[in-house]
Amino acid sequence: MWKGRFAQETAAAVNAFTQSLDLDWRLASSDIEGSRAHVAMLAEVGLLETDEARQIDEALLQIDQEVRSGDFRPSEDLEDVHMNIEARLIEKLGSLGAKLHMGRSRNDQVATTMRLFLRGEYRRLASGLKALLEVLLARAEADREILIPGYTHLQQAQPISLGHYWMGHFECFRRDARRLAAAFEAIDESPLGAGALAGSTLPLDREMTSRLLRFARPTRNSLDTVAQRDYLLDYHHFASVFALHCSRLAEDLILYASQEFGWLVLPDAYCTGSSMMPQKKNPDVLELVRGRTGQVVGHLVDLIVSLKGLPSTYNRDLQEDKRGLWASLSAVEAVLSVLPDLLAHVSVDERRAQAAFEGGFLLATDVAEHLVERGVPFREAHEKTGKAVRWCLDEGRALDSLALVEWRRLVPEVGEDLLARLNAREAVRLRRTYGGTSFERVAEAVAEGRSFLRDSWPLEG
Repeated sequence: MWKGRFAQETAAAVNAFTQSLDLDWRLASSDIEGSRAHVAMLAEVGLLETDEARQIDEALLQIDQEVRSGDFRPSEDLEDVHMNIEARLIEKLGSLGAKLHMGRSRNDQVATTMRLFLRGEYRRLASGLKALLEVLLARAEADREILIPGYTHLQQAQPISLGHYWMGHFECFRRDARRLAAAFEAIDESPLGAGALAGSTLPLDREMTSRLLRFARPTRNSLDTVAQRDYLLDYHHFASVFALHCSRLAEDLILYASQEFGWLVLPDAYCTGSSMMPQKKNPDVLELVRGRTGQVVGHLVDLIVSLKGLPSTYNRDLQEDKRGLWASLSAVEAVLSVLPDLLAHVSVDERRAQAAFEGGFLLATDVAEHLVERGVPFREAHEKTGKAVRWCLDEGRALDSLALVEWRRLVPEVGEDLLARLNAREAVRLRRTYGGTSFERVAEAVAEGRSFLRDSWPLEG
């Protein structure tokens, strides 16, 4: 393509080193979509005759069919997807095919093609993310009355509704949906017509190609258009935070399903056995969800490092932006293919969960708040309750086994209604603050979550 300027043929080793077909051939149909809009615009502004545009468009459709059927075998000597398609067009139409690229550079071409391709990828991710949120809502509704221990510092802290636990993860993934929506918004501008970096002297109609390709608007600055990869950073940010959320959920479930915790039961279909130990049931799927997080985060860092020192505007380094992108998309799609169904089939051993409440020590905060309601300053209430806990531990007594007279010997300020509050179900029921774990608040949260998915879902598809 540049033989007019160079006196020597490109070395074979350079062709092999610089080719990007291993990265960009999957973009072929999206590239053709962008080219068809470009051809229609060239005809509209008088740079192509109507019949010329028709012939080129028909040939592009034929090439697209060849790509989809696998009949089109690209050549590494032509470097990338764009030049392979253009060469095939010229092969079909002769010099007419050579008119396709007027007013266009591979710099604005690839930026357009990438955005067109990512639309479909993001729609698939949006569908998978919505399915995950729907499963969490279903679990929260079904498990609203089930009590489990809540943890801080990995130590048993207070009793909570299992439905409240699922809704906690729902909120994480809801935020991820908004991050993916931001990535959607970032690709909703058409780079076509920005050229190599400065636009074109030809009378291109960028508004028309933007409209034909269903973008909200053309990009505003040609220099920025070909240089920036912020729209990919937006995707990687979504993917990295989503992966972190998946990893934390996976870690919880792995722990809670271990024999030491034991109150959560993973579905056999999403676990594996040991090659040596017949009794083992290993949470391999969840471990791989957790394990792939580092890769996804690594792809974000990879792109940031690649971009940080690049001079304006386009540099060949940007060809490499796809390598981590494809790997990240693959990892996120793989997680979304297994996680919703796994969560749908998790079960709870309520008897084992109840064992966490034996002794009543998870109710110590309820004792302190009972004293606060009776006028005791919180720090004093905290200290008095802590001393009562210490006495029970020293004496081998359960906190919820004390009679009222014993309580009053330890903490004179307690009221007669204390004993009625010292059970896990009542403790959960009374936590009615907005966003709290009470059964009615969980029901409200589930209803609001359903409304969000039905009426406020921020994503296309």
